[in-house]
Amino acid sequence: MAITMKTTVKLRASADCPSHSRAEVKVRDLAFTIDEPAARGGTNLGPAPTDTALAAFIGCVNVIGHKCAKSLSVDIGHLSIDAECEFDRRGVTLEEEIDVPFKSVTLTVRADGSADEAALVAVGREVERFCPLSKLFRMAGTDVEVRWQKA
Repeated sequence: MAITMKTTVKLRASADCPSHSRAEVKVRDLAFTIDEPAARGGTNLGPAPTDTALAAFIGCVNVIGHKCAKSLSVDIGHLSIDAECEFDRRGVTLEEEIDVPFKSVTLTVRADGSADEAALVAVGREVERFCPLSKLFRMAGTDVEVRWQKA
């Protein structure tokens, strides 16, 4: 008998927040800290919420990138991903409401597999179609650029 995968699932997370800046987050059986740097009144025990969003995008491109490469029979090998973000801090400083705080995000994805540049571009197009974090940033109005390159 075949098992049918659910098309919609509930994601859950919880956090104890011992200070104004620190959140001790639990997801499944994992725990991690989100915190502000000391310069902004935090204890620097983990990435800031905005850093965490950017890191989540990197992680999603890695996971979905490998799935898309497999579906296209493309060898992308190991990926290394760098992110650069232009972030408008006026909202988090309460200076003014900002509709698009993440103005732009650029990811540079380097693949060390045997795939050529054309195959990497094809993988990148598929990732754009399926990566939920890419969609989240794009739908929020962020200018997103993801560059796929040979390592």
